[in-house]
Amino acid sequence: MSDTNQNNNSKVPPRRPKPEDKENKSLNFYWVYALIAAILIGMMMFNSGNSGNSINYSDFTSYAEQGYIERLEYDHQTGRVYLDTAGIQALANRIPKRGLGLTRSPEFSFNIPPSEKVIDEIIALGKTHQFKTEYKPVNEFGQSLLLWIIGFALIIGAWVLIMRRLGGGGGPGGQIFNIGKSKAQLFEKGKSSNITFNDVAGLEGAKTEIQEIVEFLKHPKKYTELGAKIPKGALLVGPPGTGKTLLAKAVAGEAQVPFFSLSGSDFVEMFVGVGASRVRDLFRQAKEKAPAIIFIDEIDAIGRARSKSLNFGGNDERENTLNQLLTEMDGFATNSGIIILAATNRADILDKALLRAGRFDRQIYVDMPDLNERVQIFNVHLKNVKIDNSVDVEFLSKQTPGFSGADIANICNEAALIAARKGRPTVGREDFLDAVDRIIGGLEKKNKIITPEEKSTIAYHESGHAIVSWLLQHASPLVKVTIVPRGRSLGAAWYLPEERQLNTTEQLMDEMCAALGGRAAEEVAVGKISTGALSDLEKVTKQAYAMVSVYGLNKAIGNRSYYDSSGESQFTKPYSEDTARMIDQEVSTLIEGAYKRAKELLMTHRDKLDQLAKKLLDKEVIFKDDLEEILGQRQWDKPELQAIPVVPNAAPQPPAAE
Repeated sequence: MSDTNQNNNSKVPPRRPKPEDKENKSLNFYWVYALIAAILIGMMMFNSGNSGNSINYSDFTSYAEQGYIERLEYDHQTGRVYLDTAGIQALANRIPKRGLGLTRSPEFSFNIPPSEKVIDEIIALGKTHQFKTEYKPVNEFGQSLLLWIIGFALIIGAWVLIMRRLGGGGGPGGQIFNIGKSKAQLFEKGKSSNITFNDVAGLEGAKTEIQEIVEFLKHPKKYTELGAKIPKGALLVGPPGTGKTLLAKAVAGEAQVPFFSLSGSDFVEMFVGVGASRVRDLFRQAKEKAPAIIFIDEIDAIGRARSKSLNFGGNDERENTLNQLLTEMDGFATNSGIIILAATNRADILDKALLRAGRFDRQIYVDMPDLNERVQIFNVHLKNVKIDNSVDVEFLSKQTPGFSGADIANICNEAALIAARKGRPTVGREDFLDAVDRIIGGLEKKNKIITPEEKSTIAYHESGHAIVSWLLQHASPLVKVTIVPRGRSLGAAWYLPEERQLNTTEQLMDEMCAALGGRAAEEVAVGKISTGALSDLEKVTKQAYAMVSVYGLNKAIGNRSYYDSSGESQFTKPYSEDTARMIDQEVSTLIEGAYKRAKELLMTHRDKLDQLAKKLLDKEVIFKDDLEEILGQRQWDKPELQAIPVVPNAAPQPPAAE
């Protein structure tokens, strides 16, 4: 956090605890379980002393004559027998197990025959055999009613507690219905994020637009005096790990206005109508604290395009939530001073009504960082890492084209872990190189069992990649080759791909030829082909189809693209069967032509292929210098790239179809 923010925070008086803070403390459910268990045990203890083992009247008179009875309680219908010590010992096999009653339970009970003389006989037996008789009616209806009341109270209490837990607390009388309240986390002046724009490296274009939004809220007159209107929303779009959420956290740290932060999944609930209710409550809170910013992360959870047909079973609850969000963002009510930020990496599936001007006025694309931005990101993440003088930030940045900010953070952390594992006091250059290899290629598996024949095939395969890419002008320059198994691969070749925005047909064909160099080397040197080229074939096939059917780089198909950016024709092909057959034929021609070209190059330089494979079998890992010893200086290398190692890219992928 900047010094200015620290000074501002130091002037804020400490917040006094509010009465509702105590009420909103989370309830420990273990106490609820203990209370339920205590009530059940109490009910069992209360009920355990009301009955005994049933006997008939003749058994009772027999026990009385034998002197086993200590006391008898009776009413007009039932007699309850309490035995003395001698009776308990003599009739131990017939006495039921005692419960946990608060009072002593009778050992036996019997039904009194409906005759007035029977009561007199019972009293006479008591006097004759010297046991106490007592008339004591039992209110069974009252006991049953009490048990039912306790049971219902227990069920209602548990339901109220569960609903209060789901609703997240609340004021008196409203806990049960708080499930429809917004779950947004509020950041205000006294409670804000400690991340500022200074902590966000790179992303200069996105930061400029985000900073302008913050300025809108801080100094609105500067813009409204010229007739400008404050934009209602900005959508951050980009690949995962590029810093969209980090930008939002920086807004929370920089803005001096209330900041509501939540995820799109916070609106989704199992109860019908909860999502729309939470949207209404969110905007109600924002209006009360306006000017304010609302940030919805992963908005595609509720903003997915609405289904055009009910036959596909669309999620009505999610669509109702989206409809309510659309209404709040651009309804009859004015949301003056409220700006909505949202982030997603799946903008292509969002509803068109959500993306139109007036709702999300700006779409800020957060792209992968370029070379200069990667330098800035490395500098940010290396602040807390103990590095030595061998670490060159610009060198590391050149090794990592196509890496996101999250990938770079992972490399810095992995390098520190590797250095600590080796017992080094600081993190050096080799640790970062090992971290790049570890993250991209996977963990080395030197103990993996590989036969000599398989090892020779792998060596020729990787040598084929190396030689073909070395001889082709537009192929990525090779940096490192290894036959040590890593992750799921048995070998790998590391390249330094050129960072370019456009690709020509010649460039794509050279990349396809280099990718097929491994399989071609197997056929040329070993005489057989194996399954080791699976990933190469997959990438080459995708790239060839992209050239023919997406980019219009095939003369037979012509200047046509069958790429559907809207995704509306995903269940049908936008071309005829004849065109599909022609596309398949042209793709096959491209791939087989690249494969034939790779074979011809390797057959021309067969001696170099054998030398490189032999060196690879001996050393297991070879570098650019080893290739220069065998093949000579690469004539296509640019001067600034000659001394730069790194970034593995075993088989180049086709550019994203945009």
